[in-house]
Amino acid sequence: MIPFAAAVALGIGALGLGFAQDAATPTTPPAKGVKGTNAKGQGKGKGNPAQSPASRLGPQTVTPQTYPAEQIKAGAQQFTAQCGFCHGRDTAGGEGGPDLTRSELVAQDLRGDKIAPLIRSGRGSMPAFSDLTAAQITEIVAFVHDEKTKSESLTGGRQTVDPAQLATGSADAGRLYFNGAGGCSGCHSATGDLEGIGTRYQGLALIQRMLYPTAGRPTPPRPKATVTLASGETVTGPLASQDEFTITVGEGDARKTYDKNAVKYKIDDPMSAHFDQLGKYTDADMHNVYAYLSTLK
Repeated sequence: MIPFAAAVALGIGALGLGFAQDAATPTTPPAKGVKGTNAKGQGKGKGNPAQSPASRLGPQTVTPQTYPAEQIKAGAQQFTAQCGFCHGRDTAGGEGGPDLTRSELVAQDLRGDKIAPLIRSGRGSMPAFSDLTAAQITEIVAFVHDEKTKSESLTGGRQTVDPAQLATGSADAGRLYFNGAGGCSGCHSATGDLEGIGTRYQGLALIQRMLYPTAGRPTPPRPKATVTLASGETVTGPLASQDEFTITVGEGDARKTYDKNAVKYKIDDPMSAHFDQLGKYTDADMHNVYAYLSTLK
């Protein structure tokens, strides 16, 4: 079971090396009579169809290869600048970009013979990076392979945030938590504001909406602040900002900043219950609520 804090972190990458079809697809147990890959990466047996896709290893590098440390370091800088937004800083996937350490194309690549043409020409929604020099592309290739090599050295398999790999919880248990201990039903309704959420959001997007709703769309209501001045006058408006010493209320030219030591204030944040819940959730709770929300079609 993948920890949800880690799952969200993975999503929070613009090269798009065009590996969406090979990197993000969970390994499928091979058909009868076809040699497959077991949990240790050895080609024998049919695989375990009951095994979670998250625990299965990605495709292993066909031709192991190493690169000079300085080339890998330069590649890390290039990758962060050009690719990190989609694929994450460590190539493990991000905003719309798949995990390159699980890419079949990367596994088959030999010193850029497959990756480099893709970078230059693009694929699908991925733009072409024709302005990169051959040396820069080689540096990116070096970094991608180095990250894949590190990933392959880890035990237990790489866990990702594909919808099928996150659906490990119990929807029934999630419904009970939602309506009971979690207190979610105090603000939300399965037949009201959350109706159809399992259709609108899947996988990482659903987790982010559940745990950190401020990152999603539509944007949730802004916090409101009520400031009581020494005179007894109250000022109410959108919370613009605050720090240890001041609180700013209002919008545009109407914003006013107050010294916290000189006033009393109250902040009404509709998202506060979500943030409070982060410290109470267990991994099982979060997987169960995720499973329940996924059923709200």
